[in-house]
Amino acid sequence: MQPVYLDNNAATRMAPEVLAAMLPYFTEHFGNASSQHGFGTPAAEAVRAAREQVRALVGAEHAHEIIFTSGGTESDNAAILSALDARAERNEVIVSAVEHHAVLALVQFLAKQRGVAVRTIPVDGKGRLDMDAYRAALSPKTAIASIMWANNETGTIFPVAELAALAREAGALFHTDAVQAVGRVALDVQATAIDMLSLSAHKLHGPKGIGALYVRKGVRFAPLIRGGKQERGRRAGTENVPGIVGLGKAAELSLARPSSQAGRVRTLRDRLEAGVLTRIGGSFVAGDAANRLPNTACIVFDAALGEAILGELNKAGIAASSGSACAAGSVEPSHVLRAMKVPYTAALGAIRFSLSDENTEADIARVLEVLPTAVAKAREVSGFAPALPELAG
Repeated sequence: MQPVYLDNNAATRMAPEVLAAMLPYFTEHFGNASSQHGFGTPAAEAVRAAREQVRALVGAEHAHEIIFTSGGTESDNAAILSALDARAERNEVIVSAVEHHAVLALVQFLAKQRGVAVRTIPVDGKGRLDMDAYRAALSPKTAIASIMWANNETGTIFPVAELAALAREAGALFHTDAVQAVGRVALDVQATAIDMLSLSAHKLHGPKGIGALYVRKGVRFAPLIRGGKQERGRRAGTENVPGIVGLGKAAELSLARPSSQAGRVRTLRDRLEAGVLTRIGGSFVAGDAANRLPNTACIVFDAALGEAILGELNKAGIAASSGSACAAGSVEPSHVLRAMKVPYTAALGAIRFSLSDENTEADIARVLEVLPTAVAKAREVSGFAPALPELAG
């Protein structure tokens, strides 16, 4: 039985070219990148090269605008905390109701422990931001607005260029968690008013445990981690040279990937969705159909438990996710689907299928073969009455 991996929003397989680029920095070039002797020189040069590769991927003007971190969560935390620490006269933060937990858990903590005022912007039934509420929330007290580029569960893309411009008009900083967007949509931070942007290597066929934060030149930045002078004094700690090299190589490969690849992935995603909706009643696609990541399908199966569906798929060698991977194991609907006001018994049956360049037509056919039975079994054991009329009838 050939396994099928459709959980690329959680983690992607590392590209062979990335692993090959990293290996010498575990063994041959093992020196500390901050050392002044010959053993540190190759490592320092590799870090500089990787910084340039990441700069090119996001469209930053200067390589020094890239700060290497341990991943998206650290980058998100660093951006928000820096904005508050560097601008003490402003004590309000704006977020969307569907942000990743890396943002929401932090601002909830700050509200309780530091008295930070958090303005949470709602979304509509397609996961689209309430722009009027966003405009109304911006004020002279806003330190930073942090709105994701694309949602990790539904794939819905937010108008971050417009949001950033509005924040700048209000004198606030703008940060975007672009972890799911990087490598999947074109980015050009120079063409926007985005002040800070987070990314993570393991979402674009790079290694885990390494990411980056873009900080626009001129933006005041207060370090999250203090100690040594690494990263121009903005992020202390010995550089993770193999990881940085891996991120750089993944960025280079992503930038060189032909646009037709995204089209191929979108075609496979659309074929999966169409096949599911044809074969399985009481199902629908969550998110903005007109403006989504090309690889993401969040399909809701009413009156079924998502965990039970995943169990059946796993038996067949198919990997997917119920909502966000960070919320796996929860018996409550994801906060994203709650914010979208998806009916309770439907939200509990949401499954996220996230594709990559590695997926094939055979993968989609296999899922469509297994999924109807998996959903039927999950509905038998759920004990739920259907909320959707088509299923109830």
